[in-house]
Amino acid sequence: MKTLRISDDAHQKLTGMLGEITAQTMKMQTYTDAIESMLSQSVVLPPELLNETQNFIEANKQLGYTTREEFIRDAIRFRLRTLNEQYECLEIAKDDYEKLQQAIQDMDTPFRSVDDFIDQQIQNLLDKHESWKKQKEDYKKR
Repeated sequence: MKTLRISDDAHQKLTGMLGEITAQTMKMQTYTDAIESMLSQSVVLPPELLNETQNFIEANKQLGYTTREEFIRDAIRFRLRTLNEQYECLEIAKDDYEKLQQAIQDMDTPFRSVDDFIDQQIQNLLDKHESWKKQKEDYKKR
């Protein structure tokens, strides 16, 4: 048996992970099991990407992310929804987006935001399309 010196922080994390794995599998686990589990669930990212992520989180606290892990999980979920074709993403130049936001406010439109404007335009067209399809179907029945 080999001895490995670890920090108190690493010891606490491993002990916590042991508890989680034991609860999940309903059998006793070892540090080796915990380390293997941790390694199999880990993703290695370049330090510069992690730093960029951390800097973004700190500069944008209003978004509600408190850890890199939380941000990365959310980013992966978003990307999976897109790749699984549950959502389609539309890119708008930030400058145009901000001008549109300002126009919505200046012109006292019934829209709360650019997102609200886009959502309502989409819904209006979909409603019109449903009416059009119904009229077309009614015309064919005659």
